[in-house]
Amino acid sequence: MANVLNVDRSILGQPWQWRALSADARDPNFAPDDLVTQLLMARGVPREDLDANRTPSIRAFMPDPSIFRDMDRAADRIADAVIAQEAVTVFGDYDVDGATSAALLILLLRSLRLTANPYIPDRLMEGYGPSGEALVRIAQGGATLIVTVDCGSQAFEALEMARGVGVDVIVVDHHKCAPALPAAFALVNPNRLDEGDGAAHGHLAAVGVAFLLGAALIRTLRARGYFDHRAEPKLLELLDIVALGTVADVAALRGLNRAFVAQGLKVMAQRRNIGLNALLEVSRLTRAATASDLGFALGPRINAGGRVGKADLGVRLLTTQDPDEARSIAAELDRLNEARRSIEAAVQTEAEAHATSQTNRAVIVATGHGWHPGVIGIVAGRLKEKFGRPAIVIALDADGVGKGSGRSVAGVDLGAAVLSAKDQGLLIAGGGHPMAAGLTIAADKIDAFGDFIEDRLATAVSRSSDGRALLIDAIVAPGGVTPGLVDSLEAAGPYGMGWPGPRVAAGPVRVIKADIVGNGHVRAILAGDDGKPIKTVAFRQADSALGQALLGAPHDRRLWIAGRAKIDDWGSRPAAEIHLDDAAWAE
Repeated sequence: MANVLNVDRSILGQPWQWRALSADARDPNFAPDDLVTQLLMARGVPREDLDANRTPSIRAFMPDPSIFRDMDRAADRIADAVIAQEAVTVFGDYDVDGATSAALLILLLRSLRLTANPYIPDRLMEGYGPSGEALVRIAQGGATLIVTVDCGSQAFEALEMARGVGVDVIVVDHHKCAPALPAAFALVNPNRLDEGDGAAHGHLAAVGVAFLLGAALIRTLRARGYFDHRAEPKLLELLDIVALGTVADVAALRGLNRAFVAQGLKVMAQRRNIGLNALLEVSRLTRAATASDLGFALGPRINAGGRVGKADLGVRLLTTQDPDEARSIAAELDRLNEARRSIEAAVQTEAEAHATSQTNRAVIVATGHGWHPGVIGIVAGRLKEKFGRPAIVIALDADGVGKGSGRSVAGVDLGAAVLSAKDQGLLIAGGGHPMAAGLTIAADKIDAFGDFIEDRLATAVSRSSDGRALLIDAIVAPGGVTPGLVDSLEAAGPYGMGWPGPRVAAGPVRVIKADIVGNGHVRAILAGDDGKPIKTVAFRQADSALGQALLGAPHDRRLWIAGRAKIDDWGSRPAAEIHLDDAAWAE
């Protein structure tokens, strides 16, 4: 096995290391009793918390909502609105987290016999977050309470305008906050700088914060006797929506977030939500959805409405009670998602050309005229994955104003850096969270902004790069890559950001056949010394050293391979395959 751990023999140049177990598992007398225990402890779970993390439940990880600043004040105000049958508008961001957060509150209020109207701003016409004009217009339409979700923590001017016309605004958010806060009736955000115990939950997506607000609201109404003669809503039945928003927003799947996703997938399997069911159908998912499906199949389709279509399609889909309407909206989102792919490919080609000229930079800043602002976040994510560094993609309009979106790597807080750049006067607007950020910038400030971000994050990026290794959870014989192995590995899921999926190494193997399929993917059939074949796929690696090695490997030279063991369910019966991350010559 020494060959596998040899840096010089890694085709992509990464060291291969065993994934470190938690501190108490390094006791020489400790021996994991099963693979799941080993996987959990390798992800930092202490021995005493193994049972809770083995089957993560809401009960085990749910905090008292009252620990968050303004939570009780927000719950009291919404309870007043429910009892008085006020006109309420839920103002959401145009991405998946915003759509799911808005849908959750609308469905909850509907179950409480209060009809709330959604408002999702148009990305191109209105931009990110609440504008003063929009809030005033909503108030003039009769709303006495506006709840913003996944936005609003930096909307100082807009909330002042709302206060001026006498409408109460509750902000439910998770983005980084400045020391000063806008004039909201209540601002619930675990990332407030003055947050106390709630700061431990700063990794929640906005939909997770909205779920906690829902729990606080039900508790408040219960204390007021609202349910003495009516049934309480079943908040847990909305966990499918919470799971979708949490995964799509790339929130760290630890603690409560992991419980949200684990339990939400169970709810989703029951297909109670008419809109989600329609979305599953157009995504051609006949089996139970996985966390990966939320991020790669469902999330992009919800996002497509806000990126290149009608911004409110996602909320309408998730809240409709009409199966025909659900099928129509899901089909439209599917069509828009295909259009998004085409637009994205064109922008990505140009952005990659910018990125390749910045090999000496710690943070990529790619800028272009005419780029569709609806796809720049996805392109930033692609650049981040390809180059292993934070990436910011800025689309400039004809007036010289740029809309930017950035994606970061683990250990590099991009949201805080963007917020600091805004405080320095380099941005018109900006904010975010550690892994993602958005901004608005004048064209003549882009160079200065790039230098500021470089200086601010270079050390963190370097530290992150130095510690980047391919972490291996298990070594298996080539014949051991079976559906049973995949089932054992998945038992420690769900996996995602902050809770990485297990990686296995297998070998030695020979390349029996390799070819290019799809959009630059390399498909290969490998075989061990016993002749048993292993199906593998190296996604978007046709032009990389790994892809070229697979395509040109001589039959008499053997490899160790490393990647994620997955189920291939396209055939008549499920089979196991490995999605390759790297390979190393065995001799």
